[in-house]
Amino acid sequence: MITEGKVIKGPFWKEPVKVEKVEEIGGYVRIVGSTTHSKKYVDQIIKREEVNKLEMVESHLDFFSNPENVFFVVEATRFKYASIFDPLLAMNVSKIDPLPFQIEAVYGYVLKQPRIRFLIADDPGAGKTVMAGLILKELKLRGLVKRILIVIPGHLKEQWIRELKDKFDETFTAIFDRSVFNNNYGENPWEKNDQ
Repeated sequence: MITEGKVIKGPFWKEPVKVEKVEEIGGYVRIVGSTTHSKKYVDQIIKREEVNKLEMVESHLDFFSNPENVFFVVEATRFKYASIFDPLLAMNVSKIDPLPFQIEAVYGYVLKQPRIRFLIADDPGAGKTVMAGLILKELKLRGLVKRILIVIPGHLKEQWIRELKDKFDETFTAIFDRSVFNNNYGENPWEKNDQ
């Protein structure tokens, strides 16, 4: 018997479904709920004789997992929800002391925009690396960005790579210049690297 609140699986769905509502309609059964992993809405009508194809998923707690894996899951969950409770998360997990105008620019203006695409151009020594690092770190911690491209003057590329690694723990694996494109003729270097 299917009851509300139970998790079921069957040939009708690719993953288990948590049942929110069960309704009998003549020779049919209507099941309303959502898939357990992808959280897709389910509203399915099944013939009464096909209900026996469904089976309950028993949930039991297993306390014999690898402690290191459990730690990583807990940390990942903590970081997933950290931006809700700490609006300055990137600043607090980085090795920087930002100036007030940098905090105002990043958190007061840039991150409040619905689409974040900015050109940061300022005088030398004004903190462009810190602002760019805060923006990209905050977007990554919130899960809003996967691929990052930073365009800088050629003579500053080593300095930017070093500072982003030291201050924000962000590793940029590729430097694209004319020689890279000439050596990788016919290949798309953008597909190999995310940063």
